[in-house]
Amino acid sequence: MNNQELRLSVGASPGQRVVAVVFGVLLTAVGAAFVALPLVADGLLRRLTGPGDAFASYEEARDLPPGLLPPGLRDSADPNQSGPSLFIGLCGLPFVLLGLYLVLRVLRTAAWLDGSRARVRGALRTRTVDLATARIESGAVSYREADDGPAGEPQVRAVRATDPGSARGVTIPLRGMGLPVLPPSELRALAEAITTGRPGDERAGDARAVAEHLRRLAERPSTD
Repeated sequence: MNNQELRLSVGASPGQRVVAVVFGVLLTAVGAAFVALPLVADGLLRRLTGPGDAFASYEEARDLPPGLLPPGLRDSADPNQSGPSLFIGLCGLPFVLLGLYLVLRVLRTAAWLDGSRARVRGALRTRTVDLATARIESGAVSYREADDGPAGEPQVRAVRATDPGSARGVTIPLRGMGLPVLPPSELRALAEAITTGRPGDERAGDARAVAEHLRRLAERPSTD
């Protein structure tokens, strides 16, 4: 097995990254505008949504007896009471978080193979799993293409590796950067990492089946 760290060609293509980053930045900007709106235009919002009182706040009329205050200022006499503008600002937070997550996911997503250990970096964290000892599962869909065999034959789209002693795992997509599948050398490296040192018992059947499919997938371009 090659012990040199190999970076897998997972993630979006450069064009897809540009589109996703632009969309994420716009989404974040829209959310930030909602968050900042109450801070920069609170007085305007009060006049647009309020009863149109002559005073902007209770502080400007604090010397007046409470009975002489307009009804709108009586209700807002408590300076700690949150007005409707605060809730308008909170509505923008999900858009800010979603936009930032989209940008981070597109820019940070990557995977490396170091011997039998797979290291996958997502938007917020990085996880490492030993493929030689992990429980291997495959994500499969049915589709039909020329020279792919019988119609509806399941095809592996991702490899899911989970530590046997915990629920922590990684998902390695088999799509390359702008490619329908990873390069053959990377598919073979994944298959070798899964099978090297794995005992030949019945529990390893699923892992060996996934590895065999990866090898067949690696040979397919050479037969086209």
